[in-house]
Amino acid sequence: MELGGRRGRGSALGPASATPVLRQERRPGAGKPGTAGARRFLLCLYLVGFLDLFGVSMVVPLLSLHVKSLGASPIVAGIVGSSYGILQLFSSTLVGCWSDVVGRRSSLLLCILLSALGYLLLGAATNVFLFALARVPAGIFKHTLSISRALLSDLVAEKERPLVLGRFNTASSVGFILGPMVGGYLTELDGGFYLTAFICFSVFMLNAGLVWLVPWTETKHDSAQQGVQIVKTGVPAVKTDCGVQDAATAGRAMAGETTPPPPWVQVAWALRDMKSLVFSEMWDLFLVRFLMAVAVMLYYSNFVLALEERFGVRPRTTGYLISYSSALGALAGFALGPILQLYQHNAHAVLLRSSALTCALLGLHASARTVGVVIFCSTLLAFSTAIGRTCITDLQLTVGGAQASGTVIGVGQSVTAVGRIVAPLLSGVAQVVSPCGPPSLGAALALAAIFVMSLHKPRCSSGESDKLKTE
Repeated sequence: MELGGRRGRGSALGPASATPVLRQERRPGAGKPGTAGARRFLLCLYLVGFLDLFGVSMVVPLLSLHVKSLGASPIVAGIVGSSYGILQLFSSTLVGCWSDVVGRRSSLLLCILLSALGYLLLGAATNVFLFALARVPAGIFKHTLSISRALLSDLVAEKERPLVLGRFNTASSVGFILGPMVGGYLTELDGGFYLTAFICFSVFMLNAGLVWLVPWTETKHDSAQQGVQIVKTGVPAVKTDCGVQDAATAGRAMAGETTPPPPWVQVAWALRDMKSLVFSEMWDLFLVRFLMAVAVMLYYSNFVLALEERFGVRPRTTGYLISYSSALGALAGFALGPILQLYQHNAHAVLLRSSALTCALLGLHASARTVGVVIFCSTLLAFSTAIGRTCITDLQLTVGGAQASGTVIGVGQSVTAVGRIVAPLLSGVAQVVSPCGPPSLGAALALAAIFVMSLHKPRCSSGESDKLKTE
């Protein structure tokens, strides 16, 4: 497998075969990274990520309680809760691919508006059926963060991408920390859940306004040139350079066909070619993502119960520990830049070492004899898992190519969704064996991921990949 700019520049994935790699256009006084306009644009996207998870995290912790208050049995409540994850599993790749075809702005706006509709319906639900129905729009279209990451990937050089994605994850994590506090306070009021759902709807509408007012527009060209362009002075401009076309596109061009195929045809092409790429060159990255996701989910799945059984820690104290870990995870985005500089922007090396640290900490947590050791493990795990998530996303984008970043991120989200389905089942089986079973199994899965990464090392230098968007 080859990681780096060589694959990113030369891959031909579906519609991207007529839309080669996005490159950053550098013009005097406009589009230079670090300019005031570029910083404002990035800050606006960070704010979108913050508000997105702030609104969602106000509502999500209250869903199980509310659906039970509507008269749902535990089994029905579990089915309704699982429906969201199942919809996300099948829709993430499709929505990501759609954003590659129709453009980031329109797809992001559509996802935000339809997600807002879902939370508005949730606040109006008066029975279990309406509650389940209200989860459908969010389950299908709540991919706003994925599209935002794809947009960031389009606009920054590969060398800068992990740092920018890390900061975006940090902004989102801060929203996820603050949201439950506000939602917990509001739910104690009369009709608190409905008020919280309406506030979440309002937050999403505010996000839609931000996306609409962001100083960038999409410019569609002919079949020889398609792309996204930011047209305000001081904000990066991105264009496409038609240098690679697949055989089908070339044949149509020779035949004199100028009408582009319908978007659904382009989506089908992209999914077809993405399937071949996933199983030929990216299978190890997605396998590592799956193993590490399940390993971390096993750690968190019985965290509260295990601390109570092993050390007698009250759930309230455990909640403080979880909030502490979440805050540290948010700060990890600021530590990513110096770490990448230390490893000369080698994301594979950083991922390998962060996974090794995660594996060791999971094993240490499983064998901990005191609460102090647990706190130590939680502190370092917050950093290692946050850094690992950013690096695995960056490697996927490097191999998959920037021209299909939405599809690549969508496939990654689908892999994580499978992990969310598998992890509770494995956790239940391991919990029967021992309270230390889930983290021990997580350590074993992380060790398997390290073994896979050690066998499939990148064969190209990181310096080559830096050329992607600086030429």
